[in-house]
Amino acid sequence: MNGTVVYGVDSRLNRVGRIYTGNQVREMTGRKKDPLYKSFGYAFQGIFTCIRNERNMKIHCTVAVLVVIAGVILRLSMTEWCICLGLFGMVMSLELVNTAVESVVDLVTQERKPLAKIAKDTAAGAVLIAAIMAAIVGLIIFVPKGLVFLGVL
Repeated sequence: MNGTVVYGVDSRLNRVGRIYTGNQVREMTGRKKDPLYKSFGYAFQGIFTCIRNERNMKIHCTVAVLVVIAGVILRLSMTEWCICLGLFGMVMSLELVNTAVESVVDLVTQERKPLAKIAKDTAAGAVLIAAIMAAIVGLIIFVPKGLVFLGVL
């Protein structure tokens, strides 16, 4: 199955719960799929909106820049660079998902509801776990190299 999944009612079969792919939804509504370059544009727009509006994403970006500077100075190996880049991607991707979850919950309800709280808190928790693990891995990579650089080891 390719495309966006929409959960809804299939009136032709009189069944609830049919899952439609994005292509099926477009066929039913007569809407054509956007060109690939527009899809990338939407994705970049989402990334830049998150960087502009979300404090935590600004923190993640600042830390990533500092890690890159430290990595250049301490001459990270290819493997260490791959680990750092993978961790940047993981943490920032989860922050984007967290922002999307929070935005959808806010769109659906302004009331304090237990399920809305669970959705927001668990999405934020996923980012926190990834950020803590990234920090631990960063310490494992950078502390020994920093101590050698400073002449302590």
